[in-house]
Amino acid sequence: MKTKVTAAQVARFCDLLTNRKNIADFEGSRNGLQHKGARPVRKVGAAVDAGAQVFAEAARRGVDFLIVHHGMYWRPVSPERAVRALRKAALKKSGLSLYSSHLPLDAHPAIGNNALIAQDLGLKVVDWFVDYEGLPIACICQGISRATLRQRLKASYPQTYKGIEFGSAKPKKIAILSGSGRSALEHLKAEGCDTLITGELREEHFNEAHEQGWNLYPCGHYATETWGVKALATAVAAEFGVKWEFIPTGNPL
Repeated sequence: MKTKVTAAQVARFCDLLTNRKNIADFEGSRNGLQHKGARPVRKVGAAVDAGAQVFAEAARRGVDFLIVHHGMYWRPVSPERAVRALRKAALKKSGLSLYSSHLPLDAHPAIGNNALIAQDLGLKVVDWFVDYEGLPIACICQGISRATLRQRLKASYPQTYKGIEFGSAKPKKIAILSGSGRSALEHLKAEGCDTLITGELREEHFNEAHEQGWNLYPCGHYATETWGVKALATAVAAEFGVKWEFIPTGNPL
């Protein structure tokens, strides 16, 4: 008879693999097991964002343990108390266990968003930069031609690709920072880099790219942060012999 897999076991495995306890993170991340459901873990789900609709869809698909990049406790724009009450009620109703991993799944050299974006694009990581509390969270890769990079990005992000090209046609280095990439911009010059792949930027960065001679590729915050949760769910499934599934939301941002 197969031994039941518990949420606590899966959470401990995720903690160790991502080095969660040794990584500082932004307020609101609250990495780790955010809610412990009562069911044994027979199927793992992966999603970018925690939320009422995601919880309901994961439960409908038979998920018992849901891994997300953005957890329950980021401060919402809407009335905070009402949003959190809605999410907590939906989570309780779903019966799911919820595990969140933010910066640990950006910076991880094997299953992190940035490393996996590089791998998907056929780029070799040569360095890391943009420190947060001593942890470098973005990577630097060997350059390829801008035309080749553009072609590969369009193939990987067909719905969300954007290109702002005022930098070199043959960049020597390419920086990658998934999600919000503005924190990388001030470090590009020091890294000898004029090309950044990221998720999202601000409107004013177009003019700054023109002035500074940058190539900027904001390919979607959501789209660039699907990689890590999928990789962590894959690792859990292999470790415990359970199934896993990605829960998409179609977020275009």
